[in-house]
Amino acid sequence: MRDSAELILYVRKDCHLCSEMIFDLNKLQAKFCFYLKLVDVDSSSNLIEKYGEFVPVLMGKNEEICHFHLDLKALDAYLVKIR
Repeated sequence: MRDSAELILYVRKDCHLCSEMIFDLNKLQAKFCFYLKLVDVDSSSNLIEKYGEFVPVLMGKNEEICHFHLDLKALDAYLVKIR
């Protein structure tokens, strides 16, 4: 079995795009074998400055995979690249 990759999803409370991406990623976790860590951008002034209204943002190891909407091709390409 492949090792699980760690992905970070930067989100904000009451963000419908964030909720949609979380839902979509949760459905894909078993198929793509990754661990998803959620980070609230409002928990840090640095994150607010960096991401502002630019959420959700899906990140791999210091690399943005996609933002606003889940890009399955970009996610697949990233996971293939790191394995």
